[in-house]
Amino acid sequence: MNYFSSDFKLGILGGGQLGKMMLYSTRKFDITTYVMDASDEAPCKLACNQFTLGNLMDFDAVYNFGKQVDLLTFEIENVNVDALEILEREGITVYPSSKTLRTIQNKATQKLFYRDHDIPTSDFTRFAYLSEIEDALENEALDFPFVWKAAQFGYDGNGVKIVKQLSDLQDLPKGECIVEDLIPFKNELAVIVARNKNGAIKSYPVVEMEFHPEANQVEYVICPARIDEAVANKAIDVAMKVSKAFNHVGLLAVEMFQTETDDILVNEVAPRPHNSGHQTIEASYTSQFEQHIRAILNLPLGKTESKVGGIMVNLVGAEGHTGNVVYENITDIMKLDGVTPHIYGKKQTRPFRKMGHVTIVNKDISEARRIAEIVKQTIKVISK
Repeated sequence: MNYFSSDFKLGILGGGQLGKMMLYSTRKFDITTYVMDASDEAPCKLACNQFTLGNLMDFDAVYNFGKQVDLLTFEIENVNVDALEILEREGITVYPSSKTLRTIQNKATQKLFYRDHDIPTSDFTRFAYLSEIEDALENEALDFPFVWKAAQFGYDGNGVKIVKQLSDLQDLPKGECIVEDLIPFKNELAVIVARNKNGAIKSYPVVEMEFHPEANQVEYVICPARIDEAVANKAIDVAMKVSKAFNHVGLLAVEMFQTETDDILVNEVAPRPHNSGHQTIEASYTSQFEQHIRAILNLPLGKTESKVGGIMVNLVGAEGHTGNVVYENITDIMKLDGVTPHIYGKKQTRPFRKMGHVTIVNKDISEARRIAEIVKQTIKVISK
């Protein structure tokens, strides 16, 4: 199959920043791209060959969009899977597959998948309704503290809450959810695995994630993770096992806990480019976005080693600011060595909305971390 400067059409469901950064690579390879998103101001709109306005959860919108392309991928999990299944049956290639997406979309089925495939993960209980948690607490079948997760439609820290007392349940959605044991851990880690149709598989180095305590969003991604080699190897082995269990094609980001006893437990996965791989654009031989394109097109996978240490700082909307975005002090951070801002093109900011990221590269990861702190304190994402 000739993808380069040809009639081949790649469809991307979702027009956000992940799609926009995928388009860096499709532009480089001159691959024709069709993108669908629900927002007319989607970051992808300017860079794709054809843009369609449509609801990603609407069967007809996804089906009709998919019929126009040769291969379909996605940059967000909240997509109508029934439409993807029909498209696959009718000969449209969908990577990652609808089967993989259906399992991952629901946190309960995702956790059951780990249990069925002997993949280490924290213990959990599935509840059809929030009220069943209250019953379980009353019957002493459940103890505080625990982690509540909505079974579906969680993102960027939404749909997850540490529950320490009964009142913490008050404002949570009433529907299907899971309750997980609260794991005492040393580190939150992630490994991105790429696998193509031929079964070629490669992993990126383990990254360490530092989270915002209130928003439950990643603030810093540090590559390489500051952990023992034995722990890193264990994390990579687990991530590879997960990818192979799904028979996955494309990128799979595997988020994990390193426990106090240096065990590795899978937290959750994302079948797409991921926040934990943004630093690969500057720091790696092959960015995660190019690698996803290579994997879904069954091309040879690129080299995954880092050229240099990299740290990613998320740029999120400041609290108390909603409206037209202004990036305050952005030129100040650009004076710093090894600092590259990526602005996603979202015109409206709101508290904790992901608006961009900054990569800091340095041979010395502790120096990169020091500069990252300066970046974090200096740049502000505010509204006019």
